Amino acid sequence: MPTLLWFRRDLRLHDLPPLLDAAQADGEVLACYVLDPRLTASSGARRLQYLYDSLRELRDGLDGRLLVTRGRPETRIPALAKRIDATSVHVSGDFSPFGVRRDKAVRDALGDLPLEGSGSPYLVSPGRVTKGNGTPYKVFTPFYSAWREHGWRAPAKTGPKSATWIDPADVDGGTDIPDGGVELELPAGETAARKAWKKFVESKLGDYEEDRNRPDLDGISRMSAHLKFGTIHPRTMAADLGSGTGAQAYLRELAFRDFYAGVLYEWPHSAWWNWNKAFDPIEVEEDAEARKRFEAWKAGRTGFPIVDAGMRQLSQTGFMHNRVRMIVASFLVKDLHLPWQWGARWFLEQLVDGDMAGDQHGWQWAAGCGTDAAPYFRVFNPDAQGRKFDPEETYVRRWVPEFGGTDYPDPIVDHAAERAEALRRYQAIR
Repeated sequence: MPTLLWFRRDLRLHDLPPLLDAAQADGEVLACYVLDPRLTASSGARRLQYLYDSLRELRDGLDGRLLVTRGRPETRIPALAKRIDATSVHVSGDFSPFGVRRDKAVRDALGDLPLEGSGSPYLVSPGRVTKGNGTPYKVFTPFYSAWREHGWRAPAKTGPKSATWIDPADVDGGTDIPDGGVELELPAGETAARKAWKKFVESKLGDYEEDRNRPDLDGISRMSAHLKFGTIHPRTMAADLGSGTGAQAYLRELAFRDFYAGVLYEWPHSAWWNWNKAFDPIEVEEDAEARKRFEAWKAGRTGFPIVDAGMRQLSQTGFMHNRVRMIVASFLVKDLHLPWQWGARWFLEQLVDGDMAGDQHGWQWAAGCGTDAAPYFRVFNPDAQGRKFDPEETYVRRWVPEFGGTDYPDPIVDHAAERAEALRRYQAIR
C-alpha cells in the first residue's frame, strides 16, 4: 500500500512525524515537493536559494529518491497520488492563512483519499494552548505559562531508513531543482542546521541571556532560517535546553514563535492589517517625500548609524540581528511615520528567514497595533540604542565603513521632533 509524503516547511528526515505515519502502511513511500508558482513568486531570491539548497540535500539524504514537481498542489498532489495508487497523503500541519487555504483545496481535489496532517513546525501547534474558556490568548505572558504547562512531545525517531522509498524515476512529472544563483551567508539544509545548533549549545547558550541583544557580539544562534524551512524541528532544539538562564531565555523565544503563529492562525487578517483595528485611523505618510525617505531607509542612508548598519546587513546578507530589527522598525513607523506594511514587505523580500507570523507581528509590536505591542509612547531613540547595544560601534563600523567621514549623510529627520509628532498622532486615536 504505497503512500505519498509531501514535504513543505519540514525539509528534514529526522524528527519528522508524518514520515512515521506514511511508513505505517508497510508499503513504499514516494517523497515529493511541489514548487508552487505562487510561493516562488512571493519569496525573495535568498529565501528561494535556501529552499533549493535544502531540497538538494534532502534529495541526497534519500539517495536521489525525492520527486520535485512544479505546479499548483491541488493539481500535482492528486496526480502523483493517482500515479502510484497511493492510499493516503501525509504532511506536517500548516497553520498559516495560505497553508490552510492550499490544504483545503488539495483535500477537496483528493476527494476520498485522505490528506493526513501530523505535527507542525512548532513546539505546540496553533490552537492547542487556549484560556480556560477555550478562547485564544492575546497576551504573551499568560500564554507562556499555559504553553509551558501544556508541554510537547519528545522528538520523533525518524531518519532516511524509516521507509522504503519509491524511485522518482518511475514516476512522471518530475523537474530539476533550480540553481538560484545566489550565494548565502550561511549554509542551508538539515546537516547545516544540526551542526549549527550543536555549536551554539556548546559555545554560546550559557551566555545567551546577556549577549542576545548585542549585535556587536557573536552571541545568537542564527537558527531562524533553519526553523523557517523546518530543516530542524524546535522539539529537537528544546530537548537540548536545560534549566540555565541562557537556556530558559532561548526557550522563551521559541514560545514567542509559537505565540505569533497562533495569533496569525486565529486572526488571519493580521498578516497585512492591524490586529488592533483601533489603530486603523492613525495618520501615516505616503506621498513622494515619504517614498524618498523610505528609499533612504532601505538603502541604509538615513544618517542614523545603527539604523543604517541594520539595513545594510539586511540588503547584503538577507539577515538582521533581532535587536536591530526592532530599532529599524521603530524608526520607520515612529520617526518616518510610514505604514508598517511598507517595512514588512521589504523584510519579506530580503530576509532568508522571512516568516509571515513572526515578521508581521514583530512589525505590529513596533507599530503598537499588535497583541503584545510596544506602548504607543515607547519610541526607540536610535542613537541611545546604538550606545547601549553597540557601545564600541563595532557593528556600525562593520556595515557602515564611511561612518564618521564626509561621505556619511546627515540625519534625514530630527528624532526629538519626530518623536513628539509620533506621540501626537498616537494620542489622536486614543
